[in-house]
Amino acid sequence: MENLLEQILIYGAVAIFLLGVVFIYVRKLRRESKIVEEKIQRAKEDGLHEPVSLHPVVDVNSCIQSGACIRACPEHDILGIRNGKATVINASQCVGHGACFHACPTQAISLFIGTEKRGVDLPHVNQTFETNVKGMFIAGEMGGMGLIRNAVEQGRQAVQNLAKGIKKESDAQYDLIVIGAGPAGISATLEAKRLKLKTITLEQDTLGGTVYNFPRAKIVMTSPMDLPLYGKVKLYETSKPELLDLWNEVLSKNEIKISEKQKVNKITKTEQGFCVECNNGELYTSQRVLLAIGRRGTPRKLNVPGEDLPKVAYRLLEPELISGNKILVVGGGDSAVESALLLNETNEVTLSYRKETFSRLKPKNRKNLEEAIESKLLDVILNSNVVAIDEDYVRLKVVQQDEELVIENNLVYIFAGGELPTEFLRNAGIEITTKFGEAILKHT
Repeated sequence: MENLLEQILIYGAVAIFLLGVVFIYVRKLRRESKIVEEKIQRAKEDGLHEPVSLHPVVDVNSCIQSGACIRACPEHDILGIRNGKATVINASQCVGHGACFHACPTQAISLFIGTEKRGVDLPHVNQTFETNVKGMFIAGEMGGMGLIRNAVEQGRQAVQNLAKGIKKESDAQYDLIVIGAGPAGISATLEAKRLKLKTITLEQDTLGGTVYNFPRAKIVMTSPMDLPLYGKVKLYETSKPELLDLWNEVLSKNEIKISEKQKVNKITKTEQGFCVECNNGELYTSQRVLLAIGRRGTPRKLNVPGEDLPKVAYRLLEPELISGNKILVVGGGDSAVESALLLNETNEVTLSYRKETFSRLKPKNRKNLEEAIESKLLDVILNSNVVAIDEDYVRLKVVQQDEELVIENNLVYIFAGGELPTEFLRNAGIEITTKFGEAILKHT
């Protein structure tokens, strides 16, 4: 009898202990789920929940709540655990690292482009990065993968694939023409050099592409990447100048020169391969063409009087050298806000945005902007549009105000996004497809 009572007490104590553990665990899960739910609600209010490009999609039937995807993501609050399953929080902040895709132990994550309601235009590209136009390849952001590491890898792989069809005897001037000197274009150029292909790289602007247009103090988030003719580059956080210096160093050591300020207007298919025509009248012929031009294309203009004045710019290069000016920054995205805050340190800055509220800002930028507004360090004019730009002032039209607002001014920076080079691609014969929630990277 005593043994039975002792066993009942022991088993009872163990049962109570286990129930306690389960209770604490369930309460912890509910608390964490509630926190994630609040983050999702906040993301929806801030316009950050809906994806704008590449983003993860979780198969809840395969997810086992390991949390590996969350730990692997270099960004913050892209993914979280809600009700025992991984879920997306700030989808629009995803930059396509793909770390979550590789980290998930049950292969429950796929990377999608677009949604059922929001389509994303992408050129037709096969697994070798070749378009529907035989001999013309695409790598980098234009193909849907915008991360620097991904672009570098695609540039390298694309050249390896296109090199297989290069003929030793050809009437073309070059084996390969690389269009664009951003991460994908630089990697492709280096790989072409390694493979001893006769190559020319054309850049409409300056070495670095989109990276070159970042503000000087902006940190470029990246991951270890394998740069041809250099090896592993283990940079997790680096400034724009450091990254550009690295690329310049590698190109210089390998005696490679980028042809800058060469905007390509037209690509024509020929018997030898392709004829590439630039805006300065130069013509180049090549067996293969690799497009690494990014999705932004040409900066979008406001089309207002005075926009062609020398005081108007579409990128901020050296903010630390600009001081004592009355500056108007136009735009409501991260680039506009970051630039306004950088310039505001030594200038009198006004930020003009056409909408009622800022949306799709990174949390850090939103916080810094709110602090600057609250401290009255930055003048922000919402619901405003630039009407005209003059040498000494700008005119703004503000919603529900009869009279135009005239602001004394001597510098204008416009960050209105970029015009997708869709027409350019179609004129080259490349098919463009609008993707409405299609997986471009999934486990098979």
